[in-house]
Formats: sequence, structure tokens, C-alpha cells
Amino acid sequence: MIDEFNTYLSKNQLPFVKMQGCGNDFIIVENSLLLMDLNLNDLAIQLCDRNFGIGADGLIISHDSEIADFRMQIINSDGSEPEMCGNGIRCYAKYLQLSKKTYKTDLEIETLAGIIKPSIVELNDLIQVRVDMGEPILNPKQIPINGFDSENVINQPLHIEDKVFNITTVSMGNPHCMIFVPDLENIDFYNWGPKLESFSAFPKKTNVEFVKVEDKNNLSVKVWERGAGPTLACGTGACATLVAGVLNNLCDKKAYVHLPGGTLEIEWNENNHLIMTGPAEVSFAGVYNFN
Repeated sequence: MIDEFNTYLSKNQLPFVKMQGCGNDFIIVENSLLLMDLNLNDLAIQLCDRNFGIGADGLIISHDSEIADFRMQIINSDGSEPEMCGNGIRCYAKYLQLSKKTYKTDLEIETLAGIIKPSIVELNDLIQVRVDMGEPILNPKQIPINGFDSENVINQPLHIEDKVFNITTVSMGNPHCMIFVPDLENIDFYNWGPKLESFSAFPKKTNVEFVKVEDKNNLSVKVWERGAGPTLACGTGACATLVAGVLNNLCDKKAYVHLPGGTLEIEWNENNHLIMTGPAEVSFAGVYNFN
């Protein structure tokens, strides 16, 4: 089905595949001559619009790479370009297999956060994607977050307006701010999510995760994603959440992270790498007509 849409490519038509991982959804397109004439940031805003476009949390553009198997460029629904996306790279890896761009099950994908290594695996009779997400970054200057002189920011107070949040910050190639709460239902999510995302302490903005610890092996999370707002899942956020849980002695190094759109298995292994395993599914494919 995916191959058939290549025949539709014309001056005003763009073939696409819509995919989702735990409800975090993406439009995937191939780099083409058509895209060379377009502003990709504006294109992402147009395509991701859920009323007047296709609708998605982000646009993924597939490129050739000189240093890896392929290069993934991702642009958020607001036109900003993040360094990496965990759910996005799982969807992209599955797309490459389904579209027969590769027959490899172990891939190397170039991203702005470096080379990420997803693998297609069978788990509990389901085809899922396992990704080596690399090492977490804890240094405040590298995350980045301003106003903290310590080697890391673990359960430290952040003053914003008349509120104090105890935050833990981690970068998985993109910045994350975790806040542990006793109840996800009673947080003022739509108020504090965007305010924390763009707070002055975060010079490149930040993803925000509100986290409830169910037990040592289960964490429940609500995500306010940088550049996309509330999303059903965030792969890098799930990894950062596990790291924050371990650093605060709240969970084990292997746990299930439950997001509104589904569950990801995250492990912080002995090599200091985060391993994420989860689903990636095709929603539909089509052709976007610019007329």
C-alpha cells in the first residue's frame, strides 16, 4: 500500500503515511524535489493541523544519510524542530521496514541528537520496536537549565509565579522537567504545562512530565510536550521519567511507563543506556493535495 502512493507524486501532491506510537501520531513523508520549494516549518504547521490538514503531533521527513542508514528530521506541530523524538523514531523505523526501504531489523538513524539505534523485535507475539536511546544527560548546562549551580537538578525547588515545584531535569537529547505528584487528576495541567515549557529557566524551552509513582515498576505520566502541547505519549519523556524516578529512589531501573495513549517498557541498563520498547502502527496512508 505504501509503495502505491509513490505513483501519485506530482507538482502539487505529496504522498504520506500516518503512524502512531501509543497515540503520539506522526505524518511521514519522503524528501523530494517538491519539498525543496517549501518552507518545512510552515509545512509542518499546515499538515499537522487537525481541522484543516491531516492532523498529527509532528511531521517526519525521511532523508538519506552519509553516516547512518537513514536520517530522520522531525518538526513539531508548531513548526519548531526538536532534537529527537522517541515515539517518532519507533514509527520511522517501522515505516522503513513496511515501505521496504530496508530489510534490516537493526538500524542506525541519524538525528539532531546523534545516531539512534532502533531494532524491530517480536515481543509477546507482537512486532514492536526497541530503541537504544543512549545515555541520559544530567548536567544543567547541557540540558540546558539556568539558575542551578549543582552537578544535577534532582528534586530541587523551582519558583514560578506564586508556585514552587520540586523538579528533576534530564536530557535525552532534548530537555525534560519531571515533577512527581500524588495524583495526576488534581494538577492544573493546562495552566502549568505551557508556563513551565516556556519558563525563563529553560533557554530552549522544555518538555514537562507530571509523574505519579504507582509502585517500583510502574509510573503513570501526563506529558506537556515542547512544541506540541498535551500529547498521548512521549518516548524520550518516558526514558527521562525513569531516570528521574531512579535518581529520586522511587522506582527500579526497569519499569513500565504508563502514558495516556499506552505503555512503554523502559530499562536503564548497566552501560548507562536507556532502552525503550513499544508499539508503532500505521493509521492510514494518502496523498495531500496542496490545491
